[in-house]
Amino acid sequence: MPTFILILGGVALVVILGGVISSVRAGRSVQVEDRLSRFTGGQAEGTVSKAPVERTSPIADRLEKAVAGRGFAANIGAQVKQADLKLRVSEYLMLHVIAIVGFGIVSWFLFDRNILFTLVGAVAGFFAPRIFVKQMANKRRRDFDNQLGDTLNLWVNALRSGYSVMQAMETIASETAPPVSAEFERVVQEVRLGLTLEQAMGNLLERIPSDDMDLVITAVNVQREVGGNLAEVLAIISHTIRERIRIKGEIATLTAQATISGYIISGLPIALTLFLRATNPEYIGELFVKESPWVVSGIFPCGWLILGLGMILIGSGFFAMRKISDIEV
Repeated sequence: MPTFILILGGVALVVILGGVISSVRAGRSVQVEDRLSRFTGGQAEGTVSKAPVERTSPIADRLEKAVAGRGFAANIGAQVKQADLKLRVSEYLMLHVIAIVGFGIVSWFLFDRNILFTLVGAVAGFFAPRIFVKQMANKRRRDFDNQLGDTLNLWVNALRSGYSVMQAMETIASETAPPVSAEFERVVQEVRLGLTLEQAMGNLLERIPSDDMDLVITAVNVQREVGGNLAEVLAIISHTIRERIRIKGEIATLTAQATISGYIISGLPIALTLFLRATNPEYIGELFVKESPWVVSGIFPCGWLILGLGMILIGSGFFAMRKISDIEV
């Protein structure tokens, strides 16, 4: 019976995920005039007014209206943009709910319907989408930074060939690989739609919060205001970025052993616990059962205390090793 309930819960979770994915795809099907209205200030002249496309998820639409204008919604929107995920704030919040329910159900059956570990699983489900989005955003920023040196070389060569700043950006958008090509293409499109270059570059910095790109944008803005040889400035910045990437690579090589050791040492106790849970549940099960000896009589057994202290010590050791091997350049 528990196995059947677990399978049923998994099927329900898959159905919910399918509904969210279809909602995401439907949410992208909007009128071009609506998408351009924030740039043009209204409907384009000569276009025929059409009925707006209705979304297929009224729950997401109502939730979107409820959280609109709130501070946390703006922060979530910025995180989703940085990760380049096609999600609205409401859809992101719905994924949180799905993750909480899913992790809670799995923990409920995995730990013999223990309410404490069910709550721990639900908390893990709450943080799982945040961690995923943050990892996606960090990966995209790292890829962008790794491409930036070659991108600046292409930009410098285009300027020295007689191209304007915008023509050089168009060249970058067509000749480079994502994510650089996608971001510079957005900049070019936003300028064509009426934004100033400073505003478009500022939007780029919001999507890619990179210190190197901030330096490049500052150089471009200063050159447009006071003049100067932008090609020479970008060449110097490109050399600086390349040297920084080289030094980061050397540091990553030297600290690779400490980084890998942190993952192995932190993951080994958890993997061993799960292995013993699967092969000898009676032996390891003494840590999970709610029986004597007690820390708080009838409420909190010693096994739970040992597990909690173990997780705290494992997490502290992991973050300490990460901090030691994380060297700023």
